[in-house]
Amino acid sequence: MADRAVALNPSSFFAWNSRGWVYKVAGLWGEAVRSFERAIRVSPVDPLLHRPFTGFALVELGRFDEAIVAGKKALRQNTLYSPTHRCLAAAFAHLGRDAEAREAAARMLEVDPAFTTISALTLGAGLTNAKVLIEGLRKAGLPE
Repeated sequence: MADRAVALNPSSFFAWNSRGWVYKVAGLWGEAVRSFERAIRVSPVDPLLHRPFTGFALVELGRFDEAIVAGKKALRQNTLYSPTHRCLAAAFAHLGRDAEAREAAARMLEVDPAFTTISALTLGAGLTNAKVLIEGLRKAGLPE
């Protein structure tokens, strides 16, 4: 259905972004990145660009430097969106940039005081297939 949506309206940010999420949930990270990047090209000033959708897929692909660039760009749009800090915490942790990972994790906890554990996040946000992200969050020191 997501492929059909972009075929019917290839100029739709919403269609490309939705397609990216479908592929992300399916664990097809490369196709998710391509869809998210297309969504950004279609609507480069879209109000939803503060969401680090590309960054999460890049983390799963092991492209941590690129995930940091995407996360920082999303952060410039909205500093209070906790998933952006999760993305950055995981990417920094995988690169061994421990101080920055801990700082991003602390900021995430500050922005999202309802966060309890990685396990609760995994189940609640549908991140069961985001193994590299979860590993990065553990490395960043977030509670299990």
